[in-house]
Amino acid sequence: MQINATFILILEILYLLTVVGIVVVVISENRNPIKTVAWVMAVVFLPFIGIIWYAIFGQDVTKKYLISKRMYSKLKKRPLDEMETPVEVSVPEEHVNLVNLLKNMDYTPLLGGNNVKLFTHGKDKFESLLDDIKKAKKHIHVEYYVFMDDEIGCKFQEALIQKAIEGLEVRIIYDSFGSRKAKKKFFEEFRMAGIETEPFLKLTWSAFSSRLNYRTHRKIVVIDGQIGYTGGMNIADRYLHGFNWGPWRDTHARIEGKGVQGLQSVFLIDWYFVSQTLITSRDYFPMLDNFGECPMQIVNSGPLSEENEISYGITQAIYEARQSIFIQTPYFLPPDTMVHALQAAALRGVDVRLMLSERSDVALVQQASRSYFKEMLHAGVKIYQYRKGFLHAKMMGFDRSLTLLGSANFDSRSFDQNFEVEAFIYDNELAKKAEDIFTDDQRHCQQITQREWLKRPVTRHFFESLLRLFAPLL
Repeated sequence: MQINATFILILEILYLLTVVGIVVVVISENRNPIKTVAWVMAVVFLPFIGIIWYAIFGQDVTKKYLISKRMYSKLKKRPLDEMETPVEVSVPEEHVNLVNLLKNMDYTPLLGGNNVKLFTHGKDKFESLLDDIKKAKKHIHVEYYVFMDDEIGCKFQEALIQKAIEGLEVRIIYDSFGSRKAKKKFFEEFRMAGIETEPFLKLTWSAFSSRLNYRTHRKIVVIDGQIGYTGGMNIADRYLHGFNWGPWRDTHARIEGKGVQGLQSVFLIDWYFVSQTLITSRDYFPMLDNFGECPMQIVNSGPLSEENEISYGITQAIYEARQSIFIQTPYFLPPDTMVHALQAAALRGVDVRLMLSERSDVALVQQASRSYFKEMLHAGVKIYQYRKGFLHAKMMGFDRSLTLLGSANFDSRSFDQNFEVEAFIYDNELAKKAEDIFTDDQRHCQQITQREWLKRPVTRHFFESLLRLFAPLL
């Protein structure tokens, strides 16, 4: 009995030392104070679970990356320095401050001469993309968070292998965590066909604890340097068939013009990251004519960036808004700065509308998101719950003149931990189309009223508020 008691005492001491050690490390890393407090609470108040959680998700491994922030900045500038265009583009007067902010943070030029087509159904996006791949002449670059080996994934595999057989350069980046359900054989078949295929931060058991964060959440396809795709859709059958309880509603964009070269630059940065191969040839940045009237900035952000570019850009757009703000997002766990910015916008009379899915593929995140509703409703923000399936769209509209579309969710994970890409598009016509999409989706929504929301059981409010404490960790 004495031996058992001594053994238990030793375990308790070791556990206490582990907790204290983790707390000291988290505090000394000078993270965001909110995240620091969340991790301390998780480790201290969730016995054993908090430690395991921290081991898997909490370690800051940005210093272990193969590419330095200095090299990242150099790669960001080099391709764009070589871009040439006969297209003249003027800065929209109402968005001068936003354009300059994005330029100054991460060398994000305003790129003109674009034509943009929006897709709200996976079938339309996939048909268009497969057709463009079929017509490709020189090179195809593909980067997805989820690349499945299901029916639609196999169709893309067949199309890309065919282009490789024809002699085109084809490169693929897939996220090793997001695409973990796809068989290894699936990606090996790409390699056997001569397609350069690389996982983003390959998952291994030895590095498991440090590799679940910092994922490439980007969805990028670049064809011949003049056609690009980005948005919320990955390569998976779910975008065609949805769930058994409803369809999967998402938004994606096809871009033709100089904006594509912004996407190309992001892809080549990531390619250097995963392959250590530097590609900056002018062949990937061809001279382009004027395809349309949509000027845009392609903004990327991630742990290697000096600032949270996408987060800063969204916050600036919110503060500049004078008429309307429409937001569609599957997850709503924003930093306090954005919460306050949205509240301030609504209080000064801006028509602020937030649309989320009534049902979600991540239940805990959904519950935590609802903890923000009370303060949003109190400020005058209109909240809509989408009821026709799962709303995975990531689209924002400001003053019918600015549209944001890309891979970033409205949450801390997208703003701080994942590698994301977002198109800031300054065009009234496209903004009108985006608003029409939002308005059409409203027909399938239930608007939440402050009175009805406050009538819900106190226990539900408490549970949602409790989960919010851990929002930076979800």
